[in-house]
Amino acid sequence: MATETLTHTGKDGKGILITEPAMKQLANLMQQQGSGSVLRVGVRSGGCSGMSYTMDFIDAAQIEGDDERYSYEPADAPSFEVVCDPKSLLYIYGMQLDFSTELIGGGFNFTNPNASQTCGCGSSFAV
Repeated sequence: MATETLTHTGKDGKGILITEPAMKQLANLMQQQGSGSVLRVGVRSGGCSGMSYTMDFIDAAQIEGDDERYSYEPADAPSFEVVCDPKSLLYIYGMQLDFSTELIGGGFNFTNPNASQTCGCGSSFAV
């Protein structure tokens, strides 16, 4: 029997779907970054399939005026913010971010409904 994966969206019900394991990992990483940091998620050209995902912590002062902003509220950790530029959002809207502690294939994993092709590394895609 398949179990349903609990996912979270931004406080407004939009944004990237984040699974419970990824929420916990991001909340831990955000606490290590300190206050004033946000998570920037996006895409860039490159990778095995043509485009690759990017994730990086930035200072809140680096948020651009046209960035989309989403607030996430983990159950047992402080809330955090995720930002994405409008161009990247076209490629990753509806994407699910998961986290695995497996020895092989562990780390953050992206499931993108907009991708027509993905590579084995799981960090690049084509549309």
